[in-house]
Amino acid sequence: MFKSLSINKAITTIVMLIISILFLLPFVWMLSTSFKIEADVFKFPIQWIPERWNGFNNYKEVWFGDNPFYIYYWNTIKVTVCTTAISVTVSALAAYGFSKVNFRLGNFLFFIVLATYMVPAQAILVPQFIIYRKIGLFDSHLGLILLGSFSVLGTFMLRQFFMGVSNELVEAAKIDGAGHWKIFWRVVLPIVKPAIATYAILRFIWTWNDYQNPLIFLRSDHLLTIQLAMQKFTTINGEFYSLIMAAAVSAILPLVIVFIIGQKQVIEGIALGGVKG
Repeated sequence: MFKSLSINKAITTIVMLIISILFLLPFVWMLSTSFKIEADVFKFPIQWIPERWNGFNNYKEVWFGDNPFYIYYWNTIKVTVCTTAISVTVSALAAYGFSKVNFRLGNFLFFIVLATYMVPAQAILVPQFIIYRKIGLFDSHLGLILLGSFSVLGTFMLRQFFMGVSNELVEAAKIDGAGHWKIFWRVVLPIVKPAIATYAILRFIWTWNDYQNPLIFLRSDHLLTIQLAMQKFTTINGEFYSLIMAAAVSAILPLVIVFIIGQKQVIEGIALGGVKG
C-alpha cells in the first residue's frame, strides 16, 4: 500500500514538473530573446542561450531611448504604491467595521456595498470621465489613485478574514478599556496580517497591470503608466521583437519580485482563510 502511494506521488510530482516547465517556457523564451540580436530571434532550432549577445543595447534602448521606460516606471510605481496603500487601509477599516462593530443597518449597508460590485466598471466610465473633467482630476495621477482607492472585493475578502477572529478577544479588549481604533491596530490587525499582505499583493498586481483606467483618464505622454507605454513601444517597434521582449521583461519584473517576496504571506493568508474560529 505504502509503495503504491509512493509511486503515485512520484508520478504526480513528475507530471506537475512537466506542466510547470511548459508554463515557464514562454517566459524563458521571452527572457532569452531580450538578449539576442534581431537576426537570431526566430532562428531554428531555438537558441535558449544566445550565441550573440545584444542585451545591453536592447535594454538601453528600452530604458533610455526615444520612449524612456524609467519615466513610465516611476509613474507606475507611484500610482501603484499609493493606490495599494490607500486601498488596503480603506478596505481593512471597512472590513473591521462590518465584521466587529455592531451598528444599526450594518448588514443592509454591507449588502449595498456588495451590490455595487455587480455594476460593470465599463458602465460607469462615462459618468466618471465627466466628473473628473469637471473637478480637475482628469489627466492626473491623483485621479488614477482615487479610482482604485476603494475596492468592494477587498472589503468583502478582508471581512471574511476578520470574521474569523474570535469575538472574545475583541470583548476582552473592550473590558480593558480599549476603543475600536486600538482594538483594530493592536488586536485584530496582527492576527489577519497574512490576509492583509495577500490583498496588498493582489491589489499591487491589479493596479500595475491596469490598462483601462490609464487609457481613459490620462492624455499627457509624461504621465503614462507602463501598460500604455508597452502599447506605444510595441506600435513604434513592432518589427523588432528583441526590443519588445526586453520591454516586456522590464514590465513584468516588479510583479515577479513582489510575488517572490510575498509568496509566504500569500500561502499563510490562504491557510488562514481555511481555518475559522
